[in-house]
Amino acid sequence: MLLAVGGHVLGDLEPQCARMATGLAGGLGNTEQEMCGALSGGVLVISGLLGRESLDKDDWPALDLATRYRQRFLAEFGYTQCGRLREKVVYVTGGPGSCAALVERAAVMLLGLLTKAGQRV
Repeated sequence: MLLAVGGHVLGDLEPQCARMATGLAGGLGNTEQEMCGALSGGVLVISGLLGRESLDKDDWPALDLATRYRQRFLAEFGYTQCGRLREKVVYVTGGPGSCAALVERAAVMLLGLLTKAGQRV
């Protein structure tokens, strides 16, 4: 999500930015126990656009949009945890499927929210 949407809306990302998000994939370190990487990556994109740069700045715009993104994600997919999503949403008959379709839907959702929030996408 950070590379696909983040690169589009934030511009060129430093290689270190992409590396920093790598461990979030697969529900944190590919454990499938925590939040979906598409959701956490989307929150990173939101924070990259709207996050504060110092402690004395307002963090509400980023927190509000991150909350709305999570709510939409949950409404769309029914879960935010990677393992549950893989079980219920990603699984295909005959074996586990790819998360690509879920990530694509989550990216469209994120871009829609950013547009509604007045961000250029």
